[in-house]
Amino acid sequence: MSAERTAPDVVTTTSVAIVGAGPAGLMLAHRLGRSGVDCVNIDVRARAEIETTHRAGILESASAADLLDTGVSDRILRDGDEHAGVELRFGGRSHRIDFQDLVGASVWLYPQTDVFIDLADARDRDGGVVHFGVSGTVVDSVETDSPTVKFTDAAGARHEIRARYVVGADGSHSVCRKLVPEAQRSQFFREYPFAWFGLLVETPKNAPELIYAHSEHGFALVSQRSDTVQRLYFQCDPDESVDAWSDEQIWSTLHDRLSGDDGFELHTGPIIDKSVLRFRSFVQQPMRWGSMLLAGDAAHTVPPTGARGLNLALHDVRVLAPILVRALGAAGDSALDDYEPQALERVWRAQNFSFWMTQMLHNPPAATGFDLQRQLGELSNVVGTRAGRAYLAEQYTGWPSAGGPVG
Repeated sequence: MSAERTAPDVVTTTSVAIVGAGPAGLMLAHRLGRSGVDCVNIDVRARAEIETTHRAGILESASAADLLDTGVSDRILRDGDEHAGVELRFGGRSHRIDFQDLVGASVWLYPQTDVFIDLADARDRDGGVVHFGVSGTVVDSVETDSPTVKFTDAAGARHEIRARYVVGADGSHSVCRKLVPEAQRSQFFREYPFAWFGLLVETPKNAPELIYAHSEHGFALVSQRSDTVQRLYFQCDPDESVDAWSDEQIWSTLHDRLSGDDGFELHTGPIIDKSVLRFRSFVQQPMRWGSMLLAGDAAHTVPPTGARGLNLALHDVRVLAPILVRALGAAGDSALDDYEPQALERVWRAQNFSFWMTQMLHNPPAATGFDLQRQLGELSNVVGTRAGRAYLAEQYTGWPSAGGPVG
């Protein structure tokens, strides 16, 4: 992408320019900084906007270790909740999948906003350069060894970053993604015929771990956020309007999907936030074009059912950081050839798991009695054998990482 610009007010020379300052972009900068590589992050969003955008967060043990072992923060140990299992609820009864017993691993409930806050604070602490609230971003010359990133900062100053490499970690509406010529890129896309109606509610915890519920009325998810605020979801139409639902209708819908003969009761209380979350699966290949590489949602998105999105983004940068260190050293550009194969293997495994969980738990439009009974058979297969439970546990808690530690 190119554009005529007046002379910049500020010119910065750095090794890696990172477009995006969400968790993926900031974790990449943190890892690179620990290896002595200078970099600069930019993001169109203000820091306060990112901090206050409610996002769920289930971290694989490896993702939680990223925060601890690389010295970001140990706050997850104080404010996060370790989950050693999850419940599948169907036929009016809950069935616990014991992660520790099956695969010796756990996940952590730690909202994505907290992951971001920890990383942003760490960049401040370590003297990292991050520009939030920028506008007019233009990424140029990525097919050369001298790419540039131009933008206007929040105070109105015009900047030009001259880098050796650019990383697009700028989310699902990525500018960088479009720099791969249309004739040279492949995009794999699936839009699902349902969405999640998401709620933040002021209630005590309904359960110590997540509950994924299947019923003839549709899917529901019971999650936690704190001792007094919980996150709940239920399946809805993608074009649903949150304003069309009264609180009474919302609670009635959730009760219908979670009721059973085992005595489970959902706590009710004030609803403080409502939103509709659409489902999409997306992968763009290649994940590298010249001196530019894509990471996180800029390269791929998954439905939220399997809790893979944030974990995939953190895995991308876990792989990418040591590769960039090698590329900036004696190995040169040839080191970058290792990135896409290592990242994509996990991306497509995660796509498969997310699709599997989604189709098993959600009622498709115009579902027949056969469809619903088949889903119950599938759920029974999962919870009824150790092999079935172990498969879900291994997929949900994550797989060994292809990347190595940096710093």
